[in-house]
Amino acid sequence: MRLFSAVFSLPPLGPRPYAPAAFALLGLAGVGLLTLSTAVHGESPPVRELPPAPATAAGIIAALREAAVAYAQAFNAGDEKALADQWTLGAELDEAGESLKGRDAIVAAVMRLRSLAPQAQLAAEVTDVQPLGEGVARVQGTLAFTRQPGEEPVVSRFDSLRVLEAGRWRIAESRVVPSARAALADLAWLLGQWQSRDAKTGTTVDATYEKVLGGHAILGRVKTVKKDGTTVDAIDVIQADRRTGRVRSWTLDSTGSHAEGEFVTDGTAFNRHLVAAPGAPGVGDRSEWVQVLSPLGPDLLLWHSIERTLDGRPLPDDDPIHLRRVK
Repeated sequence: MRLFSAVFSLPPLGPRPYAPAAFALLGLAGVGLLTLSTAVHGESPPVRELPPAPATAAGIIAALREAAVAYAQAFNAGDEKALADQWTLGAELDEAGESLKGRDAIVAAVMRLRSLAPQAQLAAEVTDVQPLGEGVARVQGTLAFTRQPGEEPVVSRFDSLRVLEAGRWRIAESRVVPSARAALADLAWLLGQWQSRDAKTGTTVDATYEKVLGGHAILGRVKTVKKDGTTVDAIDVIQADRRTGRVRSWTLDSTGSHAEGEFVTDGTAFNRHLVAAPGAPGVGDRSEWVQVLSPLGPDLLLWHSIERTLDGRPLPDDDPIHLRRVK
């Protein structure tokens, strides 16, 4: 995302897909996978099939580690059949609080990520294997996802449940928690200066986003000027929860309004769900909306506020705002 990793990683989830040219989101989101003996860069080794399950405890642990290596190799090779063979039919994947259910949905998300980042490489380090009973085991470790050669890997933690099915150790459940820095890396495309000049409405928007606090937060400054000269200044603080990897925000503006938001993504576009207390007296007590952030290329961005309500009453969507990156 968003996207992403679970013994294997997929991109964080969200509703509006898009394929930008320079999307750090894919490591998005925090997205990672296996390191064991798998190379992070260069040509991927031949994809291995899941090994038959041995009977001894030592053999089970070795087979589970081998299955993790095989997953990374299948991802790096873009082998859809081998990826599907890793999951049970009813498998579940949870990443940063977002869920995918069913092998077909999970594999489709992985392959979508591959299509958006064809040079992506996955590596995972298995730190613990725990046989839990006959045909059930827990596998834990860290995932490293590199979108293209030379990039710093985005690292996440995974905790997966594998079950013995038809002689193969397949993933039944997997939970992936990206690091806070990795989760924010999904928004790296937002950094920089943006401008919008709407000739029809006469409204101008100037926005600047930068990393602050040693890379642990993103600070945005947004200035909106309407045709009649009315000006609203806002500051936008974006940070990732270190326990869950969820990306949240706090926005204050010059009208006295304050809003809290949470981002959801599919690794290609972001939706920010916002709840605010309006600043102007008598306007209302609670407003809610979804801000859709859809990159339309490396230097174009669409902002669109939809699903708006005020004290529970529906409001029309705002007009979309098209911003261009200022180089």
